[in-house]
Amino acid sequence: MTVSPTPLRFGYGTNGFTNHRLGDVLTVLADLGYDGVALTLDHGHLDPYAPDLPRRVAEIARDLDRHDLDVTLETGAPYLLDPWGKHQPTLMSDAAEHRIDLLRRAVRIAADLGSPTVHLCSGPAPHDGLQAGDAWKRLTAGVETVLETAEEYGVSLAFEPEPYMFVDTVERCLELAELVGGHELFGITLDVGHAHCVEERTVLECVRTAAPRLLNVQIEDMRRGVHQHLEFGAGEIDFPPVLAALRDLGHRGLVSVEIQGGSLDAPDVARRSIEFLRAAAA
Repeated sequence: MTVSPTPLRFGYGTNGFTNHRLGDVLTVLADLGYDGVALTLDHGHLDPYAPDLPRRVAEIARDLDRHDLDVTLETGAPYLLDPWGKHQPTLMSDAAEHRIDLLRRAVRIAADLGSPTVHLCSGPAPHDGLQAGDAWKRLTAGVETVLETAEEYGVSLAFEPEPYMFVDTVERCLELAELVGGHELFGITLDVGHAHCVEERTVLECVRTAAPRLLNVQIEDMRRGVHQHLEFGAGEIDFPPVLAALRDLGHRGLVSVEIQGGSLDAPDVARRSIEFLRAAAA
């Protein structure tokens, strides 16, 4: 008897709903039929440094349960730690302890919300004369430190290769996995648009390469060489084969739409996105 692959589960990123209260975001996504939410820690929706954080996390956990939404926690807010420096400081910076503290907080919040993963990325390559070998050492040491907290709470780290950052390809992400000893709680977040934007491999090849460590998928349309998150159909990606590959590989994590520029029209962008994905997956 042939067993049908598990259907893909679609989520939507809160960084595409920055003009909404988080409770309203969850209501909209549930009403549209999304399976989950990619929740970015940031000043507006869930500030990891808020004095009333425990109360806020408990409230969000209840809302997620009430709407039957899964969650993955993201730490890609560009100015959360430094109002002047985008994605600063990084794990490679002299002030790496601030990034480590944020990621440890994220792991604890993820555990309280029932998120199996915390998303993170490397940030931009150092511009202070730090050699590549030393940058790798700092990045590895920082990830290993956060993995200690991840072990304590049973939460995986889902590392995302991002265009024009120090770790910008799946191959470099796998290199980092080796540097942290192939840790079982270290995995990959694959962004389909990013793969099309910068990878030498095709998107399908990136899916297959990342598959052994694939935890999360982010998805949007994009054009080659232009890091701009577009609505589906506005870029160059052929999505049905990508979604079929994810399904056939048995991907069980969320496939989350990430269209940060859609906040002014967020409910309609989210509606068009889920309709497109359902059709493409079919």
